[in-house]
Amino acid sequence: MTANYKSVFDIIGPVMIGPSSSHTAGAVAIGHAARKIFRAPATGLTVRYYESFAETHRGHGTDYALVAGVLGLAPADARVPNALALAQQQGLTVKFIEMTGKSPIGHPNAAILTLRNAKKTITVAGCSIGGGTIEIRRITVDGFELTPRGPLPILLVWGAADNDQIIQTKLAKMTKILHQQRYTHAAKQLIEFDLERNLQQHEVASLQQSAADLVYL
Repeated sequence: MTANYKSVFDIIGPVMIGPSSSHTAGAVAIGHAARKIFRAPATGLTVRYYESFAETHRGHGTDYALVAGVLGLAPADARVPNALALAQQQGLTVKFIEMTGKSPIGHPNAAILTLRNAKKTITVAGCSIGGGTIEIRRITVDGFELTPRGPLPILLVWGAADNDQIIQTKLAKMTKILHQQRYTHAAKQLIEFDLERNLQQHEVASLQQSAADLVYL
């Protein structure tokens, strides 16, 4: 088992609405990650597809799957195929663009999502590597330009530098920190933690007690 898969169930694949674990379930997961990072209702979504995604997104359900994730639907939710209509009902404008050339994040199943509303815009670049498993390889949020290693889980923590040691101490009791990166922008700080294993819900809740402004992917 490679480091990109955290359990045997990642290889078997998730319970999902099809047709494809890579192009459908994985796309839902990418959309869901973008939703978490945006942390607010979005009014606009632009999706740029590369390579394999650009060639097959219509037939494999990638369009509705990505939108379903942005709307917060689970891969097995029966409403996933109707996500485009749901987005319209909720006031989310969606645009899909097929890009030419190589994927800028080094994987053929690549999508770059731009989410926006009147107050902010974020960009999330993700790829689906099989079995519904994804990697997030670029994030632009709140003026920060993040380049994670890719594999989930990833923990993003906004806040003051004095939170660093508290979060690190708690994480060390939960799992191994594979990589840690601190980003600064206009006197603000964001810390990225790439973790060895998925956290339980109660573990995330414990971290939120020390840093309320965090995102767990």
